[in-house]
Amino acid sequence: MKKATIKDIKLELAGETIAATRLEELRADSRTGVQNLLKSYEQKQQLLREKMQSYTDKRNEEFQMCNTWQIAGLDEVGRGPLAGPVTTAAVMIPEDVFLPGLTDSKKLSKRDRAYFYDEIMSRCTVSIGEASVEEIDEFNIYEATKLAMVRAVTGLKTTPDHLLVDAMTLPVTIRQTSLIKGDSRSMSIAAASVIAKETRDKYMKTLHEQYPQYGFDQHVGYGTSAHLQAMDEYGLLPVHRRSFRPVADRLY
Repeated sequence: MKKATIKDIKLELAGETIAATRLEELRADSRTGVQNLLKSYEQKQQLLREKMQSYTDKRNEEFQMCNTWQIAGLDEVGRGPLAGPVTTAAVMIPEDVFLPGLTDSKKLSKRDRAYFYDEIMSRCTVSIGEASVEEIDEFNIYEATKLAMVRAVTGLKTTPDHLLVDAMTLPVTIRQTSLIKGDSRSMSIAAASVIAKETRDKYMKTLHEQYPQYGFDQHVGYGTSAHLQAMDEYGLLPVHRRSFRPVADRLY
């Protein structure tokens, strides 16, 4: 019987599952190319198992903390920028949904963040809350962030039994736990961080289409040297936060 080519085996190992008997056959194949492919496959499988275990452990910790699976994780993006809204998300992950590799959005590559955004939006209960530039200027960024988070919670189609919030306490009657560095400790908060980040970044890209000279697609409103230079050259926009020092300095 003719042996499968290295190319065919590479395609085979790119599949999701390989039968144990087939793996034994490949282990018995003396070709160096086959053994290299097999080693790479087994390393990827081990990494996947570790990600699955980490995800499961953190989800179990959430359950033990909240004594329910009806958990909503909340996180925000956009407290520090000079322009644009502060965006929050509330995410409820069903008990039977597995998202191995999910973590704080800041630790994910753009590609992985986009992947998890699609997975979370299609498989979880999600709600977005925002506070406008005007609200940020009126109430201050901390209070505006709380307002946006409350909007995210009240926008959920299912009422959670418990909230896990990244380093904040909200004025709601639902039981809640504030977690420092929650986006690294809680899968629900990590999911919310991904949704908030992707949602806000997409909005800032629409601002770039309106005001391309400001470079919002690159700095997404943060006070980079390029952004400050654009403010000096072209002036302030309605989307700039007047209460933030670098912006306020340019009003006078």
